[in-house]
Amino acid sequence: MTEPPAAIPMSELMNLAGRRALVTGASGNIGRGIARRLAEAGADVVVHYFRDEAGARRTADEITAADGKADVVRADLSSEEAACRLFDELSAGNRAITCVVNNAAAQPVQPLPEMTGQAWRDMPAATLDSAFHVSQAAAGYLRKNRLPGSVVNIASIEGTDPAVGHAHYASSKAGLLMLTRACALEYGEDGIRFNAVSPGLIDREGLTESWPDGVRRWLDKTPLPRLGDAIDVADAVLFLLSPAARWISGANLVVDGGMSAVSRW
Repeated sequence: MTEPPAAIPMSELMNLAGRRALVTGASGNIGRGIARRLAEAGADVVVHYFRDEAGARRTADEITAADGKADVVRADLSSEEAACRLFDELSAGNRAITCVVNNAAAQPVQPLPEMTGQAWRDMPAATLDSAFHVSQAAAGYLRKNRLPGSVVNIASIEGTDPAVGHAHYASSKAGLLMLTRACALEYGEDGIRFNAVSPGLIDREGLTESWPDGVRRWLDKTPLPRLGDAIDVADAVLFLLSPAARWISGANLVVDGGMSAVSRW
């Protein structure tokens, strides 16, 4: 049994200086917020994208404009080979990735009776397979080089409470929650922590216009009566990656304004 660590100074609890962090799917709203926050905490950030290069460049530009450090990479992380190759490239030159955020995902709406088998298969490929491949590649590298590390998977409250039209999405997020726990169980001896963050409804450009009924129902029910913001998710991720969460692994931090506490009766 290892000895408990010495108390960390308050000024260092949320400090990621000297660490390098990979944020997958960092071209969009939540990923951009996470990447920016980690850079503000001192991390060198690798901004990943698959299709939206312009969005990824915007994320990196915003980081560098604030005197942070960011690199942009493209990869199809639903491919095991691509994930391993990406990690080999990122780890070259003693620039180890020790913090990983699996944020890449898709969220189409499709009623279950009309869902095709291909649509069902595409969802876990984008959401769950990518997290599996990246987690395995990251943990393999860290284990081989005897480095501690931390991985945060961006799940969803739909992993335990599905919405209509999201059967494939909710099922994939439920799998992501279990993958988080399994990784925490199997990689803990190597000093690698795995946790999840499950956001509720997060505001984005055009959301109120495109889904007014959903936004209204959310605001009517949630104990903290507002939509979530990407920074709410980013701060939860920062906490779980930071020294402040050094003895937390296998956890699911719900960030939903209290919605999960609302009675379904």
